Amino acid sequence: MITTITLTLSILIALNFMLLIFSCNKTTKKVSQKEPALIKTNTKEIRTERLTTSHLAPTGS
Repeated sequence: MITTITLTLSILIALNFMLLIFSCNKTTKKVSQKEPALIKTNTKEIRTERLTTSHLAPTGS
């Protein structure tokens, strides 16, 4: 019983590694000569006014 389980798990693990090795997607590296286009953004400067600080009341704790 234990040997059957061990043998089955070993075969499944070996099969998993074999599938992992042989099913990897092979990609070729293509060198592109094209330069990326720069995107110009119009940034507007937004002025903010400083808000007045509110005073908190003492809690008395």
